[in-house]
Amino acid sequence: MINHTLLQNRLGHVFNDVTLLQQALTHRSHSILHNERLEFLGDSVLNCVVASMLFQKYSMIDEGDLSRLRANLVKQQSLYEIALRLELAQFLRLGEGELKSGGFRRPSILADTLEALIGAIFLDGGFDVARDVILGLYLPIIETVDPATLGKDAKTLLQEYLQSKKISLPTYTVTATHGVAHNQEFEVECSIPKLSIKVCGTGRSRRAGEQEAAKMAFDAALTMLVKSPAKKRKSKPRTGQLRLAGIAEQTEETAAIK
Repeated sequence: MINHTLLQNRLGHVFNDVTLLQQALTHRSHSILHNERLEFLGDSVLNCVVASMLFQKYSMIDEGDLSRLRANLVKQQSLYEIALRLELAQFLRLGEGELKSGGFRRPSILADTLEALIGAIFLDGGFDVARDVILGLYLPIIETVDPATLGKDAKTLLQEYLQSKKISLPTYTVTATHGVAHNQEFEVECSIPKLSIKVCGTGRSRRAGEQEAAKMAFDAALTMLVKSPAKKRKSKPRTGQLRLAGIAEQTEETAAIK
């Protein structure tokens, strides 16, 4: 039996209408009363709250950069990571086919369910309650956001960094895949020959694997270029120095004769 109390404690909201919670957790493969309409509503509430949060926190960032940062925070991968933190998979209501194919681990299903939960909380407690839940989920993430990156993903950051150093762009190669269809894990290698960097990332999709590999390569490149001091060029002795050196040698020879 699903322990809804545990999930509600993690979310920070106790439902007055538990049927809303049950519907939010129900995938369309399970029954007709599924969570897609709640997902639509939750998506809008989430975007509004995150936009407000960013607007207040970053007063010097313009509209375009705020939009990119918001998009990064509400994209599927970000929602999926929050869902994993909530251990949302154990509360899903899936049809038999989705259960067999590993739907409870699929990023799209987990991300959509999180949005549906936000929609259900909005209907159950109102906007202020939904906002407080979203703030509780996102504040730990917001505190680690570097506004200088403006929500750019790891591949973009790595590319821009290498271009600024006039280093050739990295290559990405899928080295292995594991698992069955709809539940695969990809191993992707990121290589930067000039820096002798070769790292491997994994993900539920090729893109996710590339992003993880890019992040590892970016960290390695930063560490390498920061630790490597610029080679000092040997300065040629000036003419005056050569003359003084010659005088000194002559003085030493004269002293030795005497």
